[in-house]
Amino acid sequence: MKHQAKLYVFGEVLFDCFPDGNVVLGGAPFNVAWHLAALGDEPLFISRIGEDELGTRIQQAMSEWEMPLDALQRDAEHPTGRVTVTLEDGDPTYDIEFGAAYDFIDPAQVPAVSAEDVLYHGSLAIRHDVSRSALDACLADSPRVFLDVNLRDPWWQQIDWDQYLRRVHWAKMNEDELGMLGFDQDRLEDNMQAFCARYEVEQLILTRGRAGALVLDQAGQFYHVEPPPLKETVDTVGAGDSFSAIYLHGLRQGWDIETIIDRAQHFAVEIIATRGATPKDREMYRAFR
Repeated sequence: MKHQAKLYVFGEVLFDCFPDGNVVLGGAPFNVAWHLAALGDEPLFISRIGEDELGTRIQQAMSEWEMPLDALQRDAEHPTGRVTVTLEDGDPTYDIEFGAAYDFIDPAQVPAVSAEDVLYHGSLAIRHDVSRSALDACLADSPRVFLDVNLRDPWWQQIDWDQYLRRVHWAKMNEDELGMLGFDQDRLEDNMQAFCARYEVEQLILTRGRAGALVLDQAGQFYHVEPPPLKETVDTVGAGDSFSAIYLHGLRQGWDIETIIDRAQHFAVEIIATRGATPKDREMYRAFR
């Protein structure tokens, strides 16, 4: 990947709201953009927030982290995204509120993304046809696309996945999501090869939790990495997003696949040992730049 290509991140930014009143900033694309900013990749984050207190908090956090606000839209009618977290016998369940500001990203306000640029997007923010139209506007000139699949019931079934997967250069997902997209035969490697044959992606990146990660490239070669030992587990929120951020950073730096997935796994371990998905310690990023 050419390092001078501009990098755009499209999707949701929201707050996880816990029963004790604690609210935690997140959303997979926002987490990725946060990490990329600290890594020096200067991403432009494309999203929409409400004209409310939570929206103001997002603006302040981005400004303090030196993330540009140029593509962050404000919405006077719809609230900033929220996820209500409920704990039942210690296990969390999630209610992702519909009709959030990020469901209404205005196609007329998104920046022009050229064919030389790189566009990261996930799947939750395109559950609504308005934000899907905004993403389509970003894809109009066929930029190089990194799709981070995050299938959340019931929203993902409403998306024409074939349309988006055929535009992808790099696709990242977990084993379950590969099966949910219809690649569910017995042998994992066969499913990955079938996916790559259908969609002609440059790389299919599969995260596998404690089993590490597995990548299949366009030449048909597999790359596997096992996770390093955990320092400690504070929480696993945003671990997959940290993996995506390092992967994108490595692509921009021209690292080989073995180097990328090794460093991505190590960074994910750092995030698991940290409270929340958006750490504010810039020093922890230094070793990965």
